[in-house]
Amino acid sequence: MSRIRGRDTRPELLIRRGLHARGYRYRLHDKGLPGRPDMVFSKRRAVLFVHGCFWHGHDCPLFRMPATRTDFWATKIATNRSRDAKVRAALSGAGWRVLTIWECSLRGADRWPQEQILDFCEVFLKGAISVGEIANRSKSTGQIDG
Repeated sequence: MSRIRGRDTRPELLIRRGLHARGYRYRLHDKGLPGRPDMVFSKRRAVLFVHGCFWHGHDCPLFRMPATRTDFWATKIATNRSRDAKVRAALSGAGWRVLTIWECSLRGADRWPQEQILDFCEVFLKGAISVGEIANRSKSTGQIDG
């Protein structure tokens, strides 16, 4: 458990590098905002979260409840999901636009091409969508929800 990263994960680095290459500048893990978003685009009043499917209890093929200590894990994941909802509500209430990118959109059999995910991020950053989510192909329609 001590080796599990909370920041600078492989999916997060993919998104950061791709958006930086496209000319977007951002702050990382701003302590002044609820939930310490992975990327903060202050000029655009937008934040991005890159969530791991296991830790945030995403309903996708990458999430599987552990067979041991199921009560502990069910409580932990439910708490994480509840916290995520509160953070999204607090950020939205403060006028921030929130995009959540799920790990399954970047990994696994149903992943999106990386360029297409970066295109989705760009559409979100340039647009007026207040809340968006990018998940794997089987859960998404290919557009940002919002």
